[in-house]
Amino acid sequence: MGPIGANEFLFILQGLKWTALLAIIGFIGGGVFGILIALTRVSTSAAARAAAAAYIGLFQGTPLLMQLFVVYYGVALLGINVSAWLAVAIAFTLHASAFLGEIWRGSIQAVPKGQTEAANALGLHYVSRMKDVVLPQALKISMPATIGFLVQLIKGTSLAAIVGFIELARAGQIISNQTYRPLLVFGIVGAIYFIICWPLSHFGTALEKRMAKAAR
Repeated sequence: MGPIGANEFLFILQGLKWTALLAIIGFIGGGVFGILIALTRVSTSAAARAAAAAYIGLFQGTPLLMQLFVVYYGVALLGINVSAWLAVAIAFTLHASAFLGEIWRGSIQAVPKGQTEAANALGLHYVSRMKDVVLPQALKISMPATIGFLVQLIKGTSLAAIVGFIELARAGQIISNQTYRPLLVFGIVGAIYFIICWPLSHFGTALEKRMAKAAR
């Protein structure tokens, strides 16, 4: 068994950096497209609602691992050379947009109808009604579920290793293979995931309880 020194630990932290960047890109990119999906899901067009529902059903109904495979290897079949980094970023953005879109769709529909009716009575057009009245309230409602999804997204980055992307879990596997200390290495990796995810989960739960008390 080999020792786990500063170089090995720094390599794991390097993987953590890519895990964090991937989660941030997936969450922000998914958020941008997710709000468009959510607005489409509550639009007046039946065709647009059906298309958005199909998109959400596709990404929620298939494993993230398969989505990574399809983006990385499927695009290559079209003759387009895609790096592991770009493929993973695209896959996580698409995955996150479907889940966030559905979370935010529910939050938009949870806003009391009286708010929309009041905005209509004031003569606000659609953009102003959504931007100034509906979306701020929907964002507040969606916060616990959004934070919960972010935690799942961070943990889901471990699947990126399947296309050769070296994130936290893959970095731990490489060090484990070099040192033959799997329990110690993955104990460290697990502790890092816990340090990141537990505070977020705790914050989401606390926020949900606070909102429930405020609603009484």
